[in-house]
Amino acid sequence: RRQRAEDSHTLYFREHPKESDREYFEHVFREVGKIPAATDLFAEGKTPLWAVGPTGDACRNLLKFWQEADTDSGQLLRTFDVEDGDTRFLGDLYQELSERAKKKYALLQTPVFVEEFILDRTLTPAINEFGLETVRMIDPTSGSGHFLLGGFERLFKLWSKPEHTSGNAESDAQKALDGVWGVDINPFAVAIARFRLIVAAVQVCKITRLKKAPGWTINLATGDSLLFGKKFSGKAEQKLLTVGDGSDQQSAKEFWAPDVYACEDKEAIGRVLGQQYHAVVGNPPYITVKDKRLNQAYRERYTACHRQYSYVVPFTERFFDLCISNGDGSPGFIGKIAANSFMKREFGTKLVRNFLPSVDLSHVIDTSGAYIPGHGTPTLILFGRNRSPNGSTIRAVLGIKGEPSTPSNPAHGSVWRSIVKHIDQRNAEDDFTSSVDLDRSEFSEHPWSLSGGGASKLQDAIERSGCSTLGEVSVCIGRVAHTGNDPAYVASRNALRRQRIGDAYISVFVEGERVRDFGLLQPTSILFPYGNELEPLAEGEDNEVFKRLWKYRDQLWRRREPNGTHREIGKTWYEYSRFHPERYVGRCIGFAFVATHNHFVLDSGGKVFNRSAPIIQLTEGSSFDDYLGLLGLLNCSAACFWMKQTFHNKGSTVDQHGARQRTDPFEDFYEFTGTGLKRFPIPTSMPVHNSSLMNDLGQQFAESDLESAFENVVPNENVLASALRNSQTLRQEMIALQEELDWDCYHLYGLLDNRLSTVESKPPPITLGQRAFEIVMARKMAVGELETTWFERHNSMPITELPESWPSEYRTLVEKRIAAIESNKSIRLIEQPEFKRRWNDEPWQEQQDRALKGWLLDRLESDHYWPKQSPTLQTAAQLADKASSDKDFGQVAALYRGRSDFDFAELVAELVRDESVPFLPATRYKASGLRKRALWERTWELQRKEDAGEDVGDIPVPPKYSGSDFQKTDYWRLRGKLDVPKERWISFPHCEREGDPSLVVGWAGWDHIQQATAIVAYYDARKREGWTAEKLTPLLAGLDQLLPWIHQWHPEIDPEYNETAGTSFQTLLESEAQELGLTLEDIRNWTPPKKTTKRNRRKKKE
Repeated sequence: RRQRAEDSHTLYFREHPKESDREYFEHVFREVGKIPAATDLFAEGKTPLWAVGPTGDACRNLLKFWQEADTDSGQLLRTFDVEDGDTRFLGDLYQELSERAKKKYALLQTPVFVEEFILDRTLTPAINEFGLETVRMIDPTSGSGHFLLGGFERLFKLWSKPEHTSGNAESDAQKALDGVWGVDINPFAVAIARFRLIVAAVQVCKITRLKKAPGWTINLATGDSLLFGKKFSGKAEQKLLTVGDGSDQQSAKEFWAPDVYACEDKEAIGRVLGQQYHAVVGNPPYITVKDKRLNQAYRERYTACHRQYSYVVPFTERFFDLCISNGDGSPGFIGKIAANSFMKREFGTKLVRNFLPSVDLSHVIDTSGAYIPGHGTPTLILFGRNRSPNGSTIRAVLGIKGEPSTPSNPAHGSVWRSIVKHIDQRNAEDDFTSSVDLDRSEFSEHPWSLSGGGASKLQDAIERSGCSTLGEVSVCIGRVAHTGNDPAYVASRNALRRQRIGDAYISVFVEGERVRDFGLLQPTSILFPYGNELEPLAEGEDNEVFKRLWKYRDQLWRRREPNGTHREIGKTWYEYSRFHPERYVGRCIGFAFVATHNHFVLDSGGKVFNRSAPIIQLTEGSSFDDYLGLLGLLNCSAACFWMKQTFHNKGSTVDQHGARQRTDPFEDFYEFTGTGLKRFPIPTSMPVHNSSLMNDLGQQFAESDLESAFENVVPNENVLASALRNSQTLRQEMIALQEELDWDCYHLYGLLDNRLSTVESKPPPITLGQRAFEIVMARKMAVGELETTWFERHNSMPITELPESWPSEYRTLVEKRIAAIESNKSIRLIEQPEFKRRWNDEPWQEQQDRALKGWLLDRLESDHYWPKQSPTLQTAAQLADKASSDKDFGQVAALYRGRSDFDFAELVAELVRDESVPFLPATRYKASGLRKRALWERTWELQRKEDAGEDVGDIPVPPKYSGSDFQKTDYWRLRGKLDVPKERWISFPHCEREGDPSLVVGWAGWDHIQQATAIVAYYDARKREGWTAEKLTPLLAGLDQLLPWIHQWHPEIDPEYNETAGTSFQTLLESEAQELGLTLEDIRNWTPPKKTTKRNRRKKKE
């Protein structure tokens, strides 16, 4: 075959010597397209093949790629030979070839075992009810055709039976193909599905040559199932979008969408989507609708679309709409696997409350704990029929525990087998799922809870115990501010101070990941462009604030809010996109928006809590005790249980197969939304006492970090040992008090008749592993009843006996708690790792290393190393010399290195290198980054002209940088997407002296004039040493880079020289360039010398 192909290629070019391999490919496509079975695969207008325009060279390279053979065997290196004709790899191949297509179309293949499970409960009963001759199945989100292939195989097997067969396999195959229909918006996916169905038909008919296959009709179309065809729901059929040429004078609104996706004939979409089906199955995209016009178009057609909805919402409506209703007989069957986000997130409220109660939803299956390759998003499966609700209950398979380990065969995973086992059983339960018939009304309320083992009843009990809700006692739950462009504003306090930003314009910036265990752990800082009255600064009021932001001005102008950009809605270019002054001041409770557990912190105000850390403010007149009581409730384990029934489970990690891993529920992340929190039940009494103690300890612990401990003392072993003891003591006291708070709240919520917490006495400090639920777990582990990673994950020791060191009263109390866990189902459900505080602290050694390193870096920035009066470039070796005579530096460095005989030069070089960024773009960026930098410089040039009063029109927004644009990952870490300077030093690669080859650096806190002064001084010294023009050029290039900023920010005239600093440096640059025989273009186009690599010759074996 290979020889025939090569001969065909040679013959074609003998006859067409002036053409390329592109024309040869087109010739082959047309020839193969003459085969009846392949006509639609290669027909223009039926496939995206003709819309792809590779060059002749690209086609040639593609041909070589597929014809490449093994030099030894002569066999092709790459073939499409697959076992049993399995074409699934084509979908996998396309899915992984283009990351852009994968994201845009949410490419996701449904595993065979999931597809078969859904077809068992949709297509199979549809065949039994409607008859083989009648049944039609559609996948409106067919992708590369997995459900279609599964449906075809089932139908063909039935048509091949003696009672149904025509005696002609090809005819039977067509009848089976007549039963499967599909639509997808992605033309390439449709082409793959078409090919796969043809291959499947050829295979079952035992046809060995494609030429001998008939021209089967394949019922596929490319298009948007949500827009095209008919809409059958409602009192009368409604036309969605027609794909004609518009001659029927339809409204312009109908023709908003593309005339047709250019690679599909106009009739196919209307034919496929112009009828209803007996079975509708699929796996709709899990992404949200980003395109604004599409978003609006869907909203107009599907009433369940709400807020930032995902595709799951309109497709749920469309699935039922395309299914035959019971108006003229029996209703059809619907089955789909989908992201479960709608059942918790706000966008799903209309779907849950309005649409689903209007149809016959029959089964809801929680598959979030199952191991499903390719499905990193938590999912569920819905089954139903297109009719009014039938019966008062819905069969639910509820999740209890996730997959304990990665199964070798996902179809045989513990959770999946449990689902399959329980789907047809009522009130069945094992370790992984439980099945129950729930009242239909429970699925008409948002959010849904699909937790099994009695979780729903416990949630109801907690809610019934509340006398009010958080929404009733609060005035706001939301962010304090939204900058619209965090990289432009957010930096450490020291980084902002280096840019001469005054403390009045620096605020604490709180992100959700910093809200932990009743405290704020090392929050960073943010530029705060507001005055004393919290109004935006007047431009020019503090010049340094505007200097920092000016580089990003056009981007900041274009930040978009719901009603338009900053310019369009009358905001300044430098203020935050959203800022709520009333939330910025005064007492509040902040919380982590995404976390594995509930984390709430009491704060006195004056901080910028962003979207990931919203705040709660109570109604006017609320006391400090009101806040303390609420803080305790929100942080207790009963609240964690309630929240995890209410909020969306985002899952944990995704493995190399794209499967969501959920080996332990305590690793799952949840979204703690403000809307959901409004329903949080508040009991009559509040745990003020324990909460007050926890609040004090939490604040102490947050303030006891090593950075704080080092502020006024030079670190030594005693300081470290004291800090460690203090940290351990505080944490152990907090663990013990959290237990008191948890058990106190069980009583407050009515889950315990008697209070099992200390009231008057203070509990002894305890460590991880010593809590009641952990002792219960350890005892189960000891007898082989439990496997868990809890203790290993948290570096704790399981114990089966209570510590002898505990006071007898406390031992008795803990024994009572253990007995309650074993006897009280509600308590047992909550006293689980997923609802108990993890106290997951950073390892002490890592804290110590980071704090010691930070102290050393701060020391190297001090006046001792960089005298303010004379900005001078120094080498790392010179800094090391100063450090060697700095007793305090040596003491801390010895602790950091863990030895007293460390090398000063090596240490300082390492510290400075990791916290410096090169001064020249050519030494900072790769080629892609240099191209982006040129666009940024063009933007700055236009902004300067605009400032000068010129009309420059719309200034193009330059692209953001990515990590791949920088030469080193440290540069990316220190600069980020907008190239915002956060480094401590500016480095000068290729400017090292022969006698001192260590890195040359300057302090990053110098202004532009100071930088220029230091460069000129270093330049003069090297020039006197006899450096060549080639060696001196990068220094002049650095001066040239500074000049635009010196002209812009330092326009004042120096009375001594009667000219601006910019003019002086400009004159110096031009004269030096002339003296060296260089033009300004030569200087600006300087590039680092290429590295010479030595090749080691292989030694001959003796």
